[in-house]
Amino acid sequence: MLNVRSIWNGAISFGLVSIPIKLVNATESKAISFRQIHTEDGGRIRYRKFCELEDREVSGAEISKGYEDADGTIIPITDEDLSHLPIPTARTIEIVAFVPFDRIDPLHMDSAYYLAASGAPAAKPYTLLREALKRSNKVAIAKFALRGRERLGMLRVVEDAIALHGLLWPDEVRAPEGVAPDTHVTVNDKELDLADALMDTLGEVDIGELHDEYREALEEVIAAKAAGEAPPEAPEPAPGGKVLDLMAALEKSVRAARESRGEEPAEAAEVRPLPARKPAGGAPKEVGGKKSTAAKKTAAKKTATKTATKTATKTGEKAAAKKTTAKSASAAKTASTAKKTAAKKTAAKKTTARKRTA
Repeated sequence: MLNVRSIWNGAISFGLVSIPIKLVNATESKAISFRQIHTEDGGRIRYRKFCELEDREVSGAEISKGYEDADGTIIPITDEDLSHLPIPTARTIEIVAFVPFDRIDPLHMDSAYYLAASGAPAAKPYTLLREALKRSNKVAIAKFALRGRERLGMLRVVEDAIALHGLLWPDEVRAPEGVAPDTHVTVNDKELDLADALMDTLGEVDIGELHDEYREALEEVIAAKAAGEAPPEAPEPAPGGKVLDLMAALEKSVRAARESRGEEPAEAAEVRPLPARKPAGGAPKEVGGKKSTAAKKTAAKKTATKTATKTATKTGEKAAAKKTTAKSASAAKTASTAKKTAAKKTAAKKTTARKRTA
């Protein structure tokens, strides 16, 4: 991090605590960039900056900023003018509040930066702010000025560092008007169950394992062209067309997802029913304006299953009781027979003994 060039130097204002920091970019683009060339001979296309009053090319050192007024007048604005803006955030990241992270809508998220402590004296207050954010499970909302305008930001802890996410101002985020379908569409419980099964089958993913396949394919094409070889063949595009049967498409998607994970393909996609959805008042759930019958069928099946289970249990208990009674009777009968046989044998022995004596 120390070798990364800082893009802004200032301080974090945390109440009466001031923390000197350096702002560095937290992200970098890995996209492959192209140059514009002349198709006929491959020459580079370059843009040159001309002064329209003198009609000559000017260097970067001769170029500064200017604001165009409504009547077309250009008002020069220098870096010194910007450094004297009458706002406290010109050189300071001013923390204004602390809020839970889930209060921040991702639509407001913009560029990301790391805040590095500037010098040894800044280490203590920097660590204090970091640990306070950790313990509170909150993020800090702040204002700061960067690249000619004041911005809104969010400070949060990333490992052992503090990150600053630029946030869009509320009036910079458009409302989703006219984006959702304007036609009435009915979605039934069976379709929702299949969609839920597909989500469960696809499961979760470690985002660290994902990579840019488009960039890799583009690198292969560039390498082949550089070696004078033909670029690799593009795969056949997936069959297009409208999805006429949404249920069939969902079932096929579930089977394909299971097969890709090495699971045994099933004849029909196994669906896990969604939890019962009851609106206030106990009325039946309506989806798309119609009462759902799938929930009723599911409840009837569950009731039938419970009844059958109870009947089977009672029948089994009665049968077991009968078997136990029969076994007890048989054992008692056997014991009685054995006693009678033993008594007869004893009597016979006594009779024989008497005859011998006589």
